[in-house]
Amino acid sequence: MTATPQLLQPNLVHHFYAGGARIAALRGLPPVERCPEEWVGATVSRAGSDDVGLARTVDGDLVRDLVAADPDGWVGAVPTDGSALTGDTGILLKLLDAGQRLPVHVHPDRAFASRHLDCPYGKTEAWLVLDASGDGAVYLGWNADVDPDELAERRDAQDSEWLLSRLNRIPVRPGDGFLVPAGTPHAIGEGVFVAEVQEPTDFSILLEWSITTSTRDESHLDLGFDTAMEAVTTQGLDAAELERLTVHHDLTDRGPAPVPLLPEGGDPFFRLHLLAARAGERPEVPAGFAALVVLSGTGVIEGTTSVPIGGGQSLVVPAAFGPWRLSGDARVLVARPGEKWRGTPERRIVG
Repeated sequence: MTATPQLLQPNLVHHFYAGGARIAALRGLPPVERCPEEWVGATVSRAGSDDVGLARTVDGDLVRDLVAADPDGWVGAVPTDGSALTGDTGILLKLLDAGQRLPVHVHPDRAFASRHLDCPYGKTEAWLVLDASGDGAVYLGWNADVDPDELAERRDAQDSEWLLSRLNRIPVRPGDGFLVPAGTPHAIGEGVFVAEVQEPTDFSILLEWSITTSTRDESHLDLGFDTAMEAVTTQGLDAAELERLTVHHDLTDRGPAPVPLLPEGGDPFFRLHLLAARAGERPEVPAGFAALVVLSGTGVIEGTTSVPIGGGQSLVVPAAFGPWRLSGDARVLVARPGEKWRGTPERRIVG
């Protein structure tokens, strides 16, 4: 049975947009062109690939294979549908460093994915802003209802100006957290560096592909746009709904307990906490699968054994490690699946 946290190899992923310098700097690597994402502890691969994106331990083992070989040890209670036998952990953590504005796009929800993509997961996601340069901003949700027919026309014309003008543009600073419900159009602006936690899929519907290396035919999940657009909401977000999707925390603060970094509406899907203790404190994390990124400092993960960690490292922690504590001055992001991460009905997040 697996019972020890595993240090991970760097897992940079080539993509259709530019960026990645801050991920490389965090990991102590030379910059690599168009590798704007790192998939931390990933047990799912890029759409259309069998292996791109899959995470490996420093010993060379695929995390997916470790979980599949010992689901009880890695995820605890095994889902009754047997999904853990395929290496499912219920979560995907990414680092995303946008060297250009990302295209306006949408992710499907679980109902759509089950109906059209033979997958129990959609792609509700959330962002924690780690850094932002220049006029950093994100775009989240329509600022008013849009007409579906006009949206289709503007999509086909690749009218970026129209798309952006209809979205809520939100200036960002480190510590901002955003929940992005499935179906919500969104984009991350140039110069924004985030930790992204999400359901474990790679489903994206591009409303705007002309600013990327992608094509129209690669933008609708091989479903055709008539079907894919069923996943796209055309309703605007009012001020109250938008407020429920945003939160802010000071990432320099230190305290005795894990600090939740995301809006509460994301809790059924995933959780993201910051561990940053003051001298003599040891914040505790409950038993369960977790993916970690050490942002800075050094420390020790203390559970059934003790594991030293340092800035720039990433790790996965198995459920069999039990409850664990962090000592030292390290600042650590801890991503975990939601309380009911598999086989539960999706509920509306806003409204």
